[in-house]
Amino acid sequence: MNNMLSGLRVIEGAAFVAAPSAGMTLAQMGADVIRFDPIRGGLDARRWPITEEGKSLYWPGLNKGKRSLAIDTRKPEGQEILTNLITAPGPGNGIYMTNFPVSGFLSYEALKAKREDLIMVNLLGSSDGTSAVDYTVNCAVGFPFVTGPSHGPAAVNPVNHVFPSWDAICGINAALAVVTADRHRRLTGEGQLIKMALSDIAFAWVANLGYVGEVQINKEDRRSYGNNLYGAYGHDFETKDGRMIYIVVVTDRMWTETAKATGLTEKFAAMESLLELNFKKEGDRFEARDSITALLRPWCFAHTLDEIKAKFAKTGVCWGPYQTFPQMMAEDARCSTQNPMFSEIEQPGVGRYLVPGSPIDFGASPRQEPTRAPILGENTDEILSQDLGMSDKQIGELRDKGVVAGPVEL
Repeated sequence: MNNMLSGLRVIEGAAFVAAPSAGMTLAQMGADVIRFDPIRGGLDARRWPITEEGKSLYWPGLNKGKRSLAIDTRKPEGQEILTNLITAPGPGNGIYMTNFPVSGFLSYEALKAKREDLIMVNLLGSSDGTSAVDYTVNCAVGFPFVTGPSHGPAAVNPVNHVFPSWDAICGINAALAVVTADRHRRLTGEGQLIKMALSDIAFAWVANLGYVGEVQINKEDRRSYGNNLYGAYGHDFETKDGRMIYIVVVTDRMWTETAKATGLTEKFAAMESLLELNFKKEGDRFEARDSITALLRPWCFAHTLDEIKAKFAKTGVCWGPYQTFPQMMAEDARCSTQNPMFSEIEQPGVGRYLVPGSPIDFGASPRQEPTRAPILGENTDEILSQDLGMSDKQIGELRDKGVVAGPVEL
């Protein structure tokens, strides 16, 4: 984390990936993010993966650096506390981010009545207000039909991606929306309600990447090309020792360096002449992908992974090894404390393991060790006393009534 957003406070009511990742992104840049949850945990408190003891590894991953308030918002006292926390005075306060339905005391209108310059970021499933998650959005935007083994355009065998990409992109956009709205408020004094639909994120990127234009302008339906890189050259290869690598060529230099490093320059030139193509063009390399792969495959299969690493070192070849999660942890320095983004920290109830801070390296604010996720309700008393000015007696009465709690071991 770093301190670039020090002085900014965001109240987060959220579950699952998109909104919590937005809060985590802001917290890793120094914002004070207070997450509130029901006293026994929210919808995602026990989400997989979990430890042998049943502790979620997912939840602390997306809530690093935040403070936690355990509160019963069904009770009038809980509603008053949360309202006061969201609408507290101060130039960096008055920001609420949620992917829950905004109604009743947490509606924009109700909160704005308490603070005119309120900023609320509301993440939705679909822009029409219907429910949606990453996996129902992804299946609607065509990508499952161009993922997986190569097949013809009429084949119906969609492959769903396991990475919730639209959630991740939505989270980054939500964090950007908070910072942008705060800047606008500082310049104009105006707050605002910001709505952001997960489906809009997905459809926007489908269009941004040319898929919409491909249908409308070219009248084409993209097919799956397996592990070939569409429009350029890229393919997977097996090594002599049974590992897999991927080689990519998207520039002239990469093509020249790949041919040189593998000793195939003359053979590629002969193939180029025979096929009457120009391998300096990305499209021509794509057209010749099977022929190029036919020459590279035996070369890769004749070398071990370590031999290939040595031959490609200090060249312009763009490549990478396929790695399982354990292989990544064991072999890749980018996923270790050698990378300044990572530190090993102790997460209560889970243990000591590798945790990333912000991937953004600001020159004006050096990276600091990432902060662990809180235990549910770990900061309840601190928030009530320091942020809302309540006395020990008032806090004790709220605890006795079951309005607040924490820390709570899930």
